[in-house]
Amino acid sequence: MKLALLLIAITAMANAATTVKRSDFGKMPNGAGVSLYTLTNSHGMEARIMTYGGILVSLKTPDRKGALADVVLGHDDLAGYVADSKTFFGALIGRYANRIGHAQFTLEGVTYKLPKNDGENSLHGGPQGFDKHVWTGRELPDGVELTYLSKDGEAGYPGNLTAVVSYRLTDDNRLQIHYTATTDKPTVVNLTNHSYWNLKGGGDALAHLVTLNADRFTPVDSGLIPTGELKPVAGTPFDFRKATEPGARIGQADAQLKLGNGYDHNWVLNKNGLGLTLAARVEETSTGRVMEVYTDQPGIQFYTGNFLDGAVKGKGGVPANQHTALCFETQHYPDTPNKPSFPSAELKPGQKYATTTEFRFSAK
Repeated sequence: MKLALLLIAITAMANAATTVKRSDFGKMPNGAGVSLYTLTNSHGMEARIMTYGGILVSLKTPDRKGALADVVLGHDDLAGYVADSKTFFGALIGRYANRIGHAQFTLEGVTYKLPKNDGENSLHGGPQGFDKHVWTGRELPDGVELTYLSKDGEAGYPGNLTAVVSYRLTDDNRLQIHYTATTDKPTVVNLTNHSYWNLKGGGDALAHLVTLNADRFTPVDSGLIPTGELKPVAGTPFDFRKATEPGARIGQADAQLKLGNGYDHNWVLNKNGLGLTLAARVEETSTGRVMEVYTDQPGIQFYTGNFLDGAVKGKGGVPANQHTALCFETQHYPDTPNKPSFPSAELKPGQKYATTTEFRFSAK
């Protein structure tokens, strides 16, 4: 008990320098107000999160010289996010992040059909997923807590699901995202954040040095749905166990790369326990910025922005072009509800879904 209280006190002290400010970020077409929470630590690192979609609007972190830059893609205003139906910039995605094959799954003998928004599949909860709703925000001493009630039958999913997600910024430059959910009926849930990272602050991201702590990945079919195989990365372009530029191999004549139009796959993380373990490390050598991703989830989707085509204009009106950012989505594997051999994503009444991911920033 004393140790637990000591740990809580130490955490509180570490986060004490973080300030939180709420402001208005505009109104939805239906008149609902959207709030923006700005978290700032003593080093000037700043994260801005809005209640629409639980979106990480910006994250400013220092380079080796202390210069701050925004390292996530996004839009300048609420209207830009509302109009954007393609990218999922910075959003909390669910109920089920990633793809569910043929937009359906069977749970306890009942088949549930979902809206299709990715060919024959359902992607990130469908066209009206968690990223398209206004969450309820509550200020925390070092961050913001967001709550959303997804009603039974919303987007085809069973059960009234209450999701609570907190963003916290620590004084040692960690952005912590903690997800919880409860349900009153058996359902499936898989939540993550869909930020697009460019540690240089702009330009092509394929020269970032990427390390993924995974010996295996899940190959996909032509619809980008996992086949069910857990394939070793050794001897393939998917081996990121040592720091590698994605651009070095993204153009290779590999069947999986062709299917994904680049990297858009789930890696099976090497886990050595139930707590947070290193999933990915990203370094941008010209600025010295480093981002480490820690999670308790079994997988991570590494996506190289292959389907960005410049049609969507981001901050400052700059087109979001192909490969201008990288995504690292900690998660359960895609199509898990249809793959009994994958770690289960089922949530039952009386259980609590709880998972944490940390993005740790430094410079060298």
